[in-house]
Amino acid sequence: MSVNQQDLDPDSTTDMEDVTNAEEELIKECEEMWKDMEECQKKLSLVGTETLTDSNAQLSLLIMQAKCLTAELNQWQKESPGIIPLNEEVLVTLGKEEFQKLRHDLELVLSTMQSKNEKLKEDLEREQQWLDEQQQILESLNVLHNELKHQVVTFSESRVFDELKTKMHDIKEYKEKLLITLGEFLEDHFPLPDRNVKKKKKKKNFQESTAQLITLHEMLEILLNRLFDVPHDPYVKISDSFWPPYIELLLRNGIALRHPEDPTRIRLEAFHQ
Repeated sequence: MSVNQQDLDPDSTTDMEDVTNAEEELIKECEEMWKDMEECQKKLSLVGTETLTDSNAQLSLLIMQAKCLTAELNQWQKESPGIIPLNEEVLVTLGKEEFQKLRHDLELVLSTMQSKNEKLKEDLEREQQWLDEQQQILESLNVLHNELKHQVVTFSESRVFDELKTKMHDIKEYKEKLLITLGEFLEDHFPLPDRNVKKKKKKKNFQESTAQLITLHEMLEILLNRLFDVPHDPYVKISDSFWPPYIELLLRNGIALRHPEDPTRIRLEAFHQ
């Protein structure tokens, strides 16, 4: 009965023979590896009986490790890779493993690309928002440009001349008003000396001048006109019409300056420079 089954199923017989041969080859490889391990153990035991001094103990240990690693390397170089039996189950298992690995790699690539796409999408939205804002600004500027372009500005020389003339007239009126206010202030607070008072003070041997005294306002006008009319020589000769207390007032307050070489000449301080 068994003979008839083998005749009917030749593939199963072939598979059994392949499995038996693979087992025998695996057993032989294990025996050879066991023999190699025994030989290495014997060599190590012989080397271990040697006495090492303290000075070269570390060096000897490193040399032994190098020898062991060299021997192991030579042994692996002599080994030939085993041939995997090409049956259906092994191929399916290998194919599944490769597909799982490929799937994992593709999932990583997909995740990375999705993250990049999200970032690019955010950048695109931000750039689009900036572009919309710039377009709104451009439209506003175009509207303003068109409005200014359509406005007609009339320029007339006579109109400009009339405006300047009006401004000059206003400035002159303001100047006259300031001078009048200044004159009233000086007349109220800095009047001329009283002649009667001077006559009562003759006991102090004060010699009265026969010249007509001028007001402080007039003194300032003389100094101011001299400063602007003759800027290279703004000094004015002190005459008898200048009341000495007013001269001293101007000098003490820094409004007027005395000539450095001629004390009888004074000038107005150039506040405008």
